[in-house]
Amino acid sequence: VLAMPVLFKQALENTEVEEGKSVSLRCELTKADASVVWKKGEAALQASAKYEMKQKGTVAELVIHNAEPEDA
Repeated sequence: VLAMPVLFKQALENTEVEEGKSVSLRCELTKADASVVWKKGEAALQASAKYEMKQKGTVAELVIHNAEPEDA
């Protein structure tokens, strides 16, 4: 039996935020609770005081706290 691949129903959109504020990036997947890895370039982001990862059903969210220009 072949497993159906997980696809994006709603991809990330470019978002602007003031320096020092928090920003939320969201995407929607075709499969609930699929494993999601957030990356900046090739580096996988880890949950910390700066990066908060949430997932509920098919929606995955990354919150970046205290946004800086380097977070682009």
